[in-house]
Amino acid sequence: MALREIVKDGEPLLRKKSRPVESFDAKLHALLDDMLETMVAANGVGIAAPQVGILRQAVICELEVEGSEEGEILEMINPVITSKKGKQIGPEGCLSVPGKRCDVLRPECVTVAFQDRYGKRKERVLCGFNAVVASHEIDHLSGILFYDKEVKVKKK
Repeated sequence: MALREIVKDGEPLLRKKSRPVESFDAKLHALLDDMLETMVAANGVGIAAPQVGILRQAVICELEVEGSEEGEILEMINPVITSKKGKQIGPEGCLSVPGKRCDVLRPECVTVAFQDRYGKRKERVLCGFNAVVASHEIDHLSGILFYDKEVKVKKK
């Protein structure tokens, strides 16, 4: 495993569309391992391959697990959100956009179809914080950054 440099806002690569992963091989496994190490070192809860300079459809999310202090690491290859339910607005930040936070509208729950590191097809329903993390990282694969979806919240 190796730490990779995180691509910062302003780099054209972050605005490009990622290509599907076709080879579920040692090279992909090394990329995923490096992404995880990079995310953890940067105190992140999610990272997408474009954030480490690779235009492939691969994301890692650290999901909250109810009743546990430990999160679950979820690797998603070629992820597609197949359904959305509800709405939530909350503050987001990004490893590629240090120092910026803003409120973003996201679904309360998402169903995601994806493949694991071995190419096996899977599906997960993610809600609350986990839906936010997954939606945020999947957006990276289309060149969308969180502040593109900023909503202005009226202060009470």
